[in-house]
Amino acid sequence: MNISVSELNAQLKALVESTFLQVCVRGEISNLTIHSSGHIYFSLKDKDSQIRCVMFKGNALSLRFQPKNGLKVLVNGSISVYIPRGEYQIQVLNITPDGLGELALAYQELKNKLQAKGYFDKSAKLPLFPKKIAILTSNTGAAIHDMLKIATKRWNLCQIHLLDTLVQGKDAAESIARNIAYIDSFHKTPEAYDVIVIGRGGGSIEDLWAFNQEVVAEAIFHAQTPIVSAVGHESDMLISDFVADVRAPTPSGAMELLLPDKNEWFLRLDEMLDSLHCAFSQVIKHKSASLQRTQELLNPQNFESKNTLRTLALHHLKSTLDSALNNILQTKKHHIGLLSPLLFQESQNIFSRKYAHLNTLTNTLEAINPQSICAQGFAQIRKNDEVISLKELQSGDTITLQDLETSKEAKIL
Repeated sequence: MNISVSELNAQLKALVESTFLQVCVRGEISNLTIHSSGHIYFSLKDKDSQIRCVMFKGNALSLRFQPKNGLKVLVNGSISVYIPRGEYQIQVLNITPDGLGELALAYQELKNKLQAKGYFDKSAKLPLFPKKIAILTSNTGAAIHDMLKIATKRWNLCQIHLLDTLVQGKDAAESIARNIAYIDSFHKTPEAYDVIVIGRGGGSIEDLWAFNQEVVAEAIFHAQTPIVSAVGHESDMLISDFVADVRAPTPSGAMELLLPDKNEWFLRLDEMLDSLHCAFSQVIKHKSASLQRTQELLNPQNFESKNTLRTLALHHLKSTLDSALNNILQTKKHHIGLLSPLLFQESQNIFSRKYAHLNTLTNTLEAINPQSICAQGFAQIRKNDEVISLKELQSGDTITLQDLETSKEAKIL
């Protein structure tokens, strides 16, 4: 018996939906989409296969957690078949967490490891007006077209070089790391790049996984050229976002972040020109007023009049000084006249006292002069040409007795 495709799908729908009225399936969330309507669409997978799932808004409102890609869960629901495409899916009634998924767990472990090593502290300052930017992404992706469009619109004075790079698949991480190292090899050379942008458009956690690889994190961290990570959408947080110097929410956002807006700078330049014009006007006005005052001062009539007044003022000042000086001299002269007799009398008294003291000292010296003593009949006792006293004499000493006129030798018995 022949049947149509529609009939076959209808029979399968009846069989499947009646057989699997209630299922509880364990797996990992992938390709998660939360629609603006409130419905949640995702795939539930394990290492060998996957199945599509839908959770309508009414059931989604009862969730106590936010579903995320990579999260291992238990899904309760029923199987439904869509006849036009012959596809089946789980119509989800409830979702409960079942621990972290394999990818999410790997992501968290690498994040903790790199954070402990200080890889998230890297932060180089981006240039205000970059001259040369390297973009590492696929040359066939939508991201590069959006980035170039924005770059041309915002600032077309910057050289943009695209290095075709794998951004998805098993070889993507090595491709990204290798191209980062290549661009960074020009650092501090005439061909150096100001910034490196690594990025791609949005996708599932599997699509973006290359940017969660340790080899990419190592390449970013050790690069000396500033790096901007611009992967996926704003809600996506990749390992590359944490390690890079700057994280952009999207590839397009990276160009808006890096490149100045030429229209905005045209307005700024206009404002600067207006400010300069105003400042110059004020300076010219001030200098003109100063010049006018100088001209007035140098006017012959003003100069002659002011010179006459200043001459009169100088004469008056001279007369005042002469009078004051004369008064001071007269006062000092009067004081000297009063002090002269006193000074003369005092000097006489001092002279008399000093003269009397000198006579006293002279008499004293005369009294103790050896010649004066010898003149009175006394003689000096000398031994070895030195004057000695009687108590220093000993038996057997040969001495000399000397007065003013003669000297005699003697020997002590």
